[in-house]
Amino acid sequence: MKILRVISSMDPKQGGPCQGIRNAIPEIDKYGVENEVVCFDEPNSEYLGQDSFKIHALGASKTPWKYNEKLIPWLIDHFNQYDIIVVHALWLYHSYATIKALLLFRKQNGTPPKVFIMPHGMLDPYFQNAKERKLKALRNKIYWRLVENTVINEADGVLFTCEEELLLARTTFPNYKPKRQINVGYGIQQPPQRKIPMKEAFAHTVPKWNGKPFLLFLSRIHSKKGVNLLINAYLRLENELEMLPQLIIAGPNNHDYGREMQALAAASPNILFSGMLSGDAKWGAFYESEAFVLPSHQENFGIAVVEALACNTPVLISNKVNIWREIAKGNGGIVKDDTEKQTYDMLKEWLSFDSLKKSEMSSAAERVYQDYFTISQAVGQFINKVQNA
Repeated sequence: MKILRVISSMDPKQGGPCQGIRNAIPEIDKYGVENEVVCFDEPNSEYLGQDSFKIHALGASKTPWKYNEKLIPWLIDHFNQYDIIVVHALWLYHSYATIKALLLFRKQNGTPPKVFIMPHGMLDPYFQNAKERKLKALRNKIYWRLVENTVINEADGVLFTCEEELLLARTTFPNYKPKRQINVGYGIQQPPQRKIPMKEAFAHTVPKWNGKPFLLFLSRIHSKKGVNLLINAYLRLENELEMLPQLIIAGPNNHDYGREMQALAAASPNILFSGMLSGDAKWGAFYESEAFVLPSHQENFGIAVVEALACNTPVLISNKVNIWREIAKGNGGIVKDDTEKQTYDMLKEWLSFDSLKKSEMSSAAERVYQDYFTISQAVGQFINKVQNA
């Protein structure tokens, strides 16, 4: 079997879907399945040529829609080389172009390969309902009627990373009638084993860390992530309890919202902003923390959440993190609503646990990872379901 992935860019800075592709393909190779990618990157981009799979770079796109006139002709010329096409993400030219090419090929040449759309959370109702997204929501509503509902409904199926994403997608737009809705799962590679240099790298990066287990937020510092809920809940607890673990907020913070959150937290010497963590410092953060906290208003999968689970770190999350069902079922953490009161309750509940209870939940967190989110499980499920769709 040969699969073509269609995506706007493979630049690692884009994160999300392109990183998911890079995580999955080495595991897919073990099944004897060949993967290639077509994207709108310049062929001489420094981040290309380092992957084990072939990337067809068609050159830079134009306009905010990421238009590239080369994609439709390229797809029509190459469709016969592939068994399955997977389009990653929505709302940009590459998804429209793939379905347009599919319809043209079907009319001119007969049976094309199967085409699946993987929206990566982009059909979540949050993006239509959030107050700060009114103009973008209107744009999406119009674009859905003109273009995107055809993309979804003409494809052979829509692929979801978890059951919650699949269920939420049904509630967002009218005329949502995909031929198949398939939960293929998602996963991450096993993290590196815990080593002393990780702790040292983290301590070097966060010199005000007191060397004790702490609460960790590691994600983009964005209003969607509920950072303000976490800070306010922590400040309230600090006024009520004598001893609290430090709260370390890791993520790029040199922007307006990041500075706003630092100002909000300035009253507490126990809230530390580390900036973005990577490599040993990032893994040191996961391994040295006592719990990972993400009271997000919307999270399609939450790779950092799964990385925490894989490091035996319990997760304290909102029920807007779409993998909350699996975590709650496996007792790998605490799940509450995405409100300040519920975030406060979540932290207070965790802090009320004795060492035995925390240790039991730590072991359960790692089991949740092994039961649901390993890359081998996700890939095996993906191959089985797309082959039989």
